[in-house]
Amino acid sequence: MKTNNLILSVVCSSILLACISKDKKETTEIYEPTIVKDVTIDPVKRGEHLVNAIGCHDCHTPKKFTENGMELDLDRLLSGHPADEVLPPYDETTAKSYLLFNMGLTAATGPWGTSFGANLTPHATGIGSWNEAQFLTAIKKGLYKGMEGSRPLLPPMPWQSYKNLPDDDLKAIFAYLKTIKPIENLVPANIPPKMN
Repeated sequence: MKTNNLILSVVCSSILLACISKDKKETTEIYEPTIVKDVTIDPVKRGEHLVNAIGCHDCHTPKKFTENGMELDLDRLLSGHPADEVLPPYDETTAKSYLLFNMGLTAATGPWGTSFGANLTPHATGIGSWNEAQFLTAIKKGLYKGMEGSRPLLPPMPWQSYKNLPDDDLKAIFAYLKTIKPIENLVPANIPPKMN
């Protein structure tokens, strides 16, 4: 009797191990990762996605107020701070401790003075004459107009974060910007802080 129980126990264990091994093998085959190769991504589409995702419109597209609140002014998409907008005077003491934005979020004042969101459209008053290398220099090194020896980009431009994007993403952003509607808008020069 003990021998029969032992044989039965060995047979059941063998069957159980066979079932477990079979299930593991099937599970591994079912969930094996698939690697997709040679996927071509349209850089302009990728650039558009990145521009919309990383907040370029926050400072580079004028806003308008509607019944739904503040919305992007789609007629002036990425055209920067409106050249004809006159900023009201500000309290210099407050500007030393706080960051102040205009209503459209295209101008910012702080301890560095006043800076304006640039025109990113392919118009001559924007990035129309820029090449890809200039754009990469502007973002990677934080240099005005992407020119060596120029002044640094001013707050609130977060180039210190954007410089970490892969070059392919930055090139895609530039490719997209070169396809949007060119808008004539000569953004004012930055205003340095007043010295007392």
